[in-house]
Order: sequence, then C-alpha cells, then structure tokens
Amino acid sequence: MTYQSRDTSYQVISTILHGEVNDCYTARPEGSADGREYTLVVIKDHETVKTLMEVRSDIHLPHDGGEGRDSVIVDSFTNGGVYVIVFPYRQERPLDRFFVGEAYTLQRCEDICTNLMLTCIGCNLPYPLLYLILEQHLINLARDDSIYMSYGVDLKELDRSRTERDCAVKCADIMLSVLETKSDQKNISYELLSKKSANNSYSRFTELYRDLRIAATPVKKRRLLVRVRSFFYRNSDRLFGILFWVSLILGIVALILLVTHLVWGDVPFFRLFFNSFKNIGTESLQQ
Repeated sequence: MTYQSRDTSYQVISTILHGEVNDCYTARPEGSADGREYTLVVIKDHETVKTLMEVRSDIHLPHDGGEGRDSVIVDSFTNGGVYVIVFPYRQERPLDRFFVGEAYTLQRCEDICTNLMLTCIGCNLPYPLLYLILEQHLINLARDDSIYMSYGVDLKELDRSRTERDCAVKCADIMLSVLETKSDQKNISYELLSKKSANNSYSRFTELYRDLRIAATPVKKRRLLVRVRSFFYRNSDRLFGILFWVSLILGIVALILLVTHLVWGDVPFFRLFFNSFKNIGTESLQQ
C-alpha cells in the first residue's frame, strides 16, 4: 500500500493502529536510500479532518505539502479521499515499560520529568492532539533519559476544546507516576506536585517547570553501587545479548569436544597439553 503526496510516495511497512476515524502506519519513502521511516496518520473521518483544520494555525499544519514552521509534522496531503499527516518515526521505548524506578536516583527521575515537559513544549503540536498523545501514553524514554513521542495516535476522542491547562494536568499526572517511585525519600518535588495537582492548580507548562526546578534535589555524586546498578538496567539488552552469544559459542565448543571424544576415545587438543607435561623433568634421564 502506498500514499502519494505531491513530492513523495510513501510505502507502508507495518500497521500501528486500525481505528474508527483513523489508521496509523509506519512507512518509508520509495527510492529513499537513507532508510528513514515515518509515521502516517491516515484520517478517514471528515469531521475529524475538519477539527484538525480548525486548529491548523496552532499546529502550523503544512499546506500542499512541505514542512510546517517549528513543527514535528513532516508533510500533509490528501490521497484517495483520506487526509494523511506524516510524522517522523522512531523505535518505541515506552516510558511505562522502560522506566525502572528502583534503579534510578531521585535526581534522574526529576531530570526525566523535566525532559518530558521540554518535549511537550518543543513539539509545537496543538493542545487537543498533544492531550491525546499524553492520555494514550505515547511517551518514550531514550537510553540517555531524554523523552520523545510516538505519533500512532487514535483520534477518536479528539476534542478541540482541550487547552494547555488540560495538557499540563495530564503531564503532571505522568510526572507524579515517575516521582512516586521515590516517595519514601525526601522527595519535595513529589509532595509539591501532588498537592497542586490535586487542586488542578496548573494551567501552563511553565508553572509545572518552575515548581519542579524549585523543589528539585541538589546535584550529588551518586554512589558506586547505584551507578553500577543504573548502568546494568540501561544496558541490560546489550549485556544479555553478549551473554547469549558467549553461551552459544561455549556450547558449540563443548559439543565439538564431546563428538571428538566419542569418535577418537579422547580429545587430541587435551593430549597436546598432557604429553607436554608428561615430558617435563624426563629429558635428562633419556640422554
């Protein structure tokens, strides 16, 4: 399946979502040599398209193709009766699954929360769309603790009345879930955010950022044990991969030695060392 814009033909690679009002796919431009992939949000409901067009001044939606100013949107176009919005694609590392609270210090948890806010501010998405991304937990945690979004969003509940206040409150909820893992420590940031979130006090991301910076724990050198444990969790996939290949190689070597023993009655490789040790100290007696 392909979707043709004015300048590019996008070849669908895989399906992310089949929804009532929109579908989402990963795609690659035909003839592209760099291997870059994109997320296609294919909107098939006309009312949803109308809602998005009504907020296009906020989203800096590109018209007739082309990238919008300061927007994460790469392209947008009409194709065969559907409206397609093109976002960059990056392999998902969902925050809900890759965040391991017990392996992180309070400072790192606060840094992750700060990165989440900066990502929300910098993406330049309209608040109705940003709210859905936060609500559907399309938030990813990179290995360096930076935050990035996925765009395979279900637009069924798109509500153009959502404002920055709604997004800030939703962002605060996600931040509290991160900071809650350190609630047994002197976690001033968690106490402050939970108290103000309970009253829906946040109306802007800047207010959220200010409170987190004020209450954040001072930078301290982490203990060696904490650093080692954090390194293990961050690189667990790579370490287990190395362990797998080492185990496989050792298993193959053991199998070869077993087959050699069954065929020749012993292992010639071991005989080389055995004979060398047997001759030690006997050379002078044989002369």
